[in-house]
Amino acid sequence: MRTILVLISLVTLSFAAGCGGESTASGDAETDVVAAFYPLAWAAEQVGGEGVRVRNLIPPGAEPHDVELTPRDVERIRSADVVFYLGSGFQPAVENAVEGADGKTVDLLQGGKLLRPAEDEGELTADPHVWLDPLRYADIARTIAETLGHSEHAEALVGELRALDEEFRRGLATCERKEVVTTHASFGYLVRRYGLEQVPLTGLSPEAEPTPRDLERTVARVRSSGATTIYFETLISPRLAETVARETGAETAVLNPLEGLSKEELDRGADYLSVMRENLAALRRGLACR
Repeated sequence: MRTILVLISLVTLSFAAGCGGESTASGDAETDVVAAFYPLAWAAEQVGGEGVRVRNLIPPGAEPHDVELTPRDVERIRSADVVFYLGSGFQPAVENAVEGADGKTVDLLQGGKLLRPAEDEGELTADPHVWLDPLRYADIARTIAETLGHSEHAEALVGELRALDEEFRRGLATCERKEVVTTHASFGYLVRRYGLEQVPLTGLSPEAEPTPRDLERTVARVRSSGATTIYFETLISPRLAETVARETGAETAVLNPLEGLSKEELDRGADYLSVMRENLAALRRGLACR
């Protein structure tokens, strides 16, 4: 009889453990999220909470505009539960790949009023750099959180972005100059939000090269603006900025469009908020803000 009772107890414990294992496995199931590049990946990580695994398609230090996807990247997009990306021609390879995705795909440019390129920009039909406006980025964070079913997790990030917006408003309220000379036209949303004017050396595409005549006109415009700083970006060559700086007697400085962070930046703990504050400091110096 004692032997029978022991066997019954072991069977019962085994059955209970089996049920518990199934429940735990189900509870530990992760939502697999693919983000097209850094700002979307960082926002998804901030609002996703536990149980959300985020993969950034773009490796550290790479420029995301014309990314070429590997077969493994395409498979990750196809099999992900959720894919966050920006449409309007920002990353054509990603837009093509999401057409074959099995999970939910979310174009985070949809539903917002976008700036349109003044000239032909190839496949770009709108300015995608909405994340450089902290309040537009807060809207993106809310959409990501709602998609993931974690709306409650967005409030902390939204609060930080509102505080960042206030820092920019105060920091750029009283500046001697308003013209922000950039290597390409990626700061349209930021300058519009804070009453500045962008003077881009090229258009929206970072690979564009101005003709000699375009360069002459740009140099003349920079001189007439009285700008003392030419801002270049971290992921593309500073050669054009340095050329215009030599022609106009200006200095060069970094203004980071946050399309991706380098390995060195990530290793020192940089993120969207810290880099945006570095951008604010660079703008204040270049525009002689008080």
